[in-house]
Parts: sequence; C-alpha cells; structure tokens
Amino acid sequence: MPKPRILFMGTPAFAIPALTNLVKHGYPVIGVVTQPDRPQGRGRATAPSPVKLMAEDLGLSVLQPENVRHPSFLTHFRELAPEIVIVAAFGQILPGEIIHGQKGGCINIHPSLLPKYRGAAPINWALIRGEEKTGVTIMRMDEGVDSGAILLQEETPIEPIETYGMLHDRLAMMGADLLLIALAILQAGTLQPQPQDDRLATAAPRLCHEDGLIHWENDYRKIVSLIRGLSPTPGAYSHFGGKQLKVFMAGAEAGSVTESPGMIVGETATGLRVAAGNGYVLLQELQLEGKKRMAINNFLRGVRIAPGQVLG
Repeated sequence: MPKPRILFMGTPAFAIPALTNLVKHGYPVIGVVTQPDRPQGRGRATAPSPVKLMAEDLGLSVLQPENVRHPSFLTHFRELAPEIVIVAAFGQILPGEIIHGQKGGCINIHPSLLPKYRGAAPINWALIRGEEKTGVTIMRMDEGVDSGAILLQEETPIEPIETYGMLHDRLAMMGADLLLIALAILQAGTLQPQPQDDRLATAAPRLCHEDGLIHWENDYRKIVSLIRGLSPTPGAYSHFGGKQLKVFMAGAEAGSVTESPGMIVGETATGLRVAAGNGYVLLQELQLEGKKRMAINNFLRGVRIAPGQVLG
C-alpha cells in the first residue's frame, strides 16, 4: 500500500524529529508549512524557524503564509491535495478546510496526556504544577483547542531533575516515534479514535513574563518546580540589587524556616540556600542581568552576596 502524501505544518525545534522521521521512513512530504521569518534574539535580526532550516536541508518545499486562513494559501492547499496533514506546534489556528479537507484528516502531535494540559505550553505547566508523569498524544484535530479524538498516547515518568529543556527534547523524540506507529495503524484501518473526556481537561496557557516571578513565600517545592518548568527559557526570576536575577537550576531542602522569605542563609555544598515557605531553595545556576549564565560557585566569585540579604 503506498504511503499517504503528507503536508507537514510546524515551526519550533519540537517539530523537527517528527519531520525528519517522516522523510527517513519514506513518507512523501509534499510541502512544509511554517511561520514567516521573525525577529529573534537580542539583536532582533530576522531569522527563519528551526523547521524551515531543517526542511531546506532535506530539500523540501517550504511555505510561509502570514495567515493560513487567507484565500491565496487555501488555493495553494487545494492544489497540493495532501492526503494527510500533520501538525506539530505550528502556531496558527487552522481553518476547517485544512482540518477536514483530506481523507486522512489532520493529525497533531501534542506533548501531554490529553485531555490534561490543553494549550500552548503543556510541557512547562506539567513541570510547574509538579506532575510526576506526562507523555505525548497523537490526536485527530477538530476546531477546538487540543480537543480532538485521541489516536494514540504514550506515558513517561518525569525525572526529579528534569527541566523544561530536557523534557521538551525527550517528548519531541517520543512524539516523532509514536507518530510513525499511528500512521501505520491508520493505514491498516485498525485505529479507533477515542473522544476526550472534557470533564478532565486542564489548561496550559501561553506563558507571560509575570508567570516566571518567584514568590519566595511559596512552598519551597513549588518554587523549584517553577524553576524547572521555565529552564532554560523563558526563565524563572527574582531580583537582587535592583537587577533581574534568573534562576536556571535549583534544589529543594526541607527544614524549619525562621528567616524571612527570600533571605539568603548561606552557601552550602549543594547551592546557595534561600529561605522559602516550609523549607529552603538551593540556587545552583544563575544569571544576573547584564552578565552570563553561571554555576553558583563561579557566580559568587563575581557577585558579592552575604547572608541576611534578601532576594525579591
């Protein structure tokens, strides 16, 4: 049986393993749709998306519509006539014609165990909320937000020291492999989509700057979860000496706290101890505004921090 003609839609690095897997296993990718080149980095120079760079390396045709709902793009979509559309973190709301306009449907790779964590930042929020497990879902898209029927799921434990960056990369690979299994079963005609139970749905909204602010009066475990969930980007942060202080790695230490929230207690072998609710946070990797990201021992060589000073 010939493999279906696929139109791939994705933008960030999360989508790259899925795209490369499809090409590696001989699926005819007739085009790659990704977001237009955008200003990025400190210099705000215009740069292509990670998926565009990979698609060009693979010799694939790239489309970059400003709006996939525009009639000109939909005309091009009809001319391409894909049999299946595969979406991985594309970044635009799709019209009904793309969702339902081909016999194989529109399939999405989502990095959570749906219906939990529907939305733009499921990996971040799973970590921030202290989940012990997560996974990937291959789903058939509908007009809702990550609400379509589930085709396949794979669960995985979250390791105690895993950060957003680590978990992101692992789930991207899991999703790419699970996609191939789903496509094979779909071709065989034996895959039965399972509707989601909307009563169990939780939200994973797009992160804003304020989400990263560390409130030192919070439980010490919640603070460490926040730091893990935002590392390396966009980064959890506090303030020291009138400057923003980003925290990329931290440990948790239970204990009876007598100091004020955010007070620096002192340096230990496992990090700089800071008072929090019900325990201490051990700062292990920091970046002070205007400086480089550093391990705590190197950081303390260049920044004077004394016990009794307060963060926040």
